[in-house]
Amino acid sequence: QVQLVESGGALVQAGGSLRLSCAASGNIFRLRHMGWYRQPPGKQRELVAIATSDGSTNYADSVKGRFTISRDNVKTTVYLQMDSLKPEDTAAYYCTLRDYWERDFWGQGTQVTVSS
Repeated sequence: QVQLVESGGALVQAGGSLRLSCAASGNIFRLRHMGWYRQPPGKQRELVAIATSDGSTNYADSVKGRFTISRDNVKTTVYLQMDSLKPEDTAAYYCTLRDYWERDFWGQGTQVTVSS
């Protein structure tokens, strides 16, 4: 089984920055991608950013130019640097990992709250 542990969520003022981290452990075979989704209050979970095993990245339009995803392949850790935060970025942020068999694993989530 695979475990994902997120950290870094906090309360921050608009315009501020946060860095989320997610460490994966367990039986990980040929990881396909790691990334982040978020779920704003009362809304569905949505993609934030994905980093694939070949080094490519994909971002939601709403975060392009403000958020940066990166990976430490040795430590199987993924980071999300969030700059110029807006109140609409307030959400529970979830780490995700997809393995070779296209199974998706999820973390417990970390709360990001941006005050105006």
